[in-house]
Amino acid sequence: MSYGNNALFETPKHRHGSWKNRAGYKPLYFIIAAVAFIFFVMMPPARSMVDMVKAENPLGYQLAKDTKTITDTVNQKLRPEAYQVKQAERENSTRPEATKPLLTHYQVAQMAKLTICILFLTAFLWGTEALPLGATNILVGVLLYLFAILPVTEISKAYMADAVFFIFGIFVVAVGVAKTGLDRRIGLILLSHIRSAAAFAFIFLPLLAISVSFLSEHALVALLVPVLMGVYKVTCKLYGVKKDRALAIFLILGVCFAINHGRPGSPAAGGQNAIMVGYLTDYGAPISFLQWMMAGMPFVPIMAWAVGLFMYLRLKPKFQVKGLDPGKVVRGELANMPKLRNQELAMAIILVLLVAAWLITGPYAGLGGPTLCAVMAMFVFRITTWDDIQSGVAFDVVGLYAAACAMGTALKFTGGALWLASSVVSFLPFFLTEGEGLLIGVSLVTGTLTNLMSDGTTVAVLGPVVVPMATLSDISVWKMGLVTSFSASFANILIVGTPNNAICFGMARDPETGERLLKVMDFVRYGLPVTLLAFLILWFWTVLGYWQLLNWPW
Repeated sequence: MSYGNNALFETPKHRHGSWKNRAGYKPLYFIIAAVAFIFFVMMPPARSMVDMVKAENPLGYQLAKDTKTITDTVNQKLRPEAYQVKQAERENSTRPEATKPLLTHYQVAQMAKLTICILFLTAFLWGTEALPLGATNILVGVLLYLFAILPVTEISKAYMADAVFFIFGIFVVAVGVAKTGLDRRIGLILLSHIRSAAAFAFIFLPLLAISVSFLSEHALVALLVPVLMGVYKVTCKLYGVKKDRALAIFLILGVCFAINHGRPGSPAAGGQNAIMVGYLTDYGAPISFLQWMMAGMPFVPIMAWAVGLFMYLRLKPKFQVKGLDPGKVVRGELANMPKLRNQELAMAIILVLLVAAWLITGPYAGLGGPTLCAVMAMFVFRITTWDDIQSGVAFDVVGLYAAACAMGTALKFTGGALWLASSVVSFLPFFLTEGEGLLIGVSLVTGTLTNLMSDGTTVAVLGPVVVPMATLSDISVWKMGLVTSFSASFANILIVGTPNNAICFGMARDPETGERLLKVMDFVRYGLPVTLLAFLILWFWTVLGYWQLLNWPW
């Protein structure tokens, strides 16, 4: 039997040059990370780690019942039979045989060091994409299993936290909103009443930012950029202008920055919020949907208004067109849209009921349960199919949140998070180690890091580290978690900081010529001042402002 030219045995072209770096496969980076990981794993734990795990009632660590040290808590979970034998020996002065020896202080400190090594390894792999995102998510569970840091059942439980179901459900709801066209209707309604550049900056952008607190930010960006490109082109033609980059930057980056800063409004607004909700719950300080909104929503319109003011003052004088009337462009399209009915109406009702469930039952039912109920309703009313979910949901991103939850559980359990937090506090200047000063310091670190990697990854890496710092510095755990999550939204400077930036950069092209209207440096030129504004508003309007009037039970 002949196979002709042996096509079955030919090497596919994409396999040649397999050592060439590309997103999801960077062998050189992976080798460097593996060597560094092995080196630090083989190093002995720091003396301060050993002292921490054997200290009685360490501040910032939640000990298990009837234990006095971190070592006791770890042994109680990982060596339950030996721990019970030890307790019996203490009480009855007998020496029964144990199946496994108890872990020593040194061994527990070594486990804490291992979890920190895994944290930095996964942070590096997430940030550089040396492995596919999904592979790194699995690697977290593999390493926790191989190093026996958590029991298998505990790893599985950590991966299936409420926050994971919540973010999965949010992605599915976003698929349904986009499929029915509800997001498009909302966007056109918001734009239809905007008749000037000032109205766009001071009315539309704040309303858009508030909408992001409940709707998919990526879906809104993907919807609005083509609409705004149409507004841009019609406006240029109306005034006989061939090209007006200032107008394009004003429209596209104004929307991008406003959407970026709409995420602090509610736990549903961004993946980093879901991660932080999980961390706070694991730390024994659960926060409800309404409580988050009370702390975050006042920040959103003020910040969006500041974005509009900056973009208006900076770019309006550079407009080559004499006027801007987005509503005139979209009103005709909105008039031609069919009435709200059938699946779109059902999706709108489900969305309203879901938000109501978050507000009313959030403190008791969590966030994941109501969201999955909404997903089930979408199936019942045939709004979405499983094929839609498979093609529309980024399961690797859902996995990132699952891996982050598992990583946070391990860091908290071994004391690794407490040691990192203590180390960071010891290196901060004195005025940034207590009270609101510590919140300012943490926000600076988070806001800087989020421009180098995704917001979700930033919170996944910093969450287990900074939350224990609140206890050490005698400030609210909620304040620490919220300021970290809020600062992770300040990804305005680099295109890689958030998918919103990448979507705007990629789609901001002249509808007729295809010419790119944004440059990479535009994000630096306009994003850096916006980020500085975000820090100032977070510090003086939020942390030192209305937060002083709120009740902080945790």
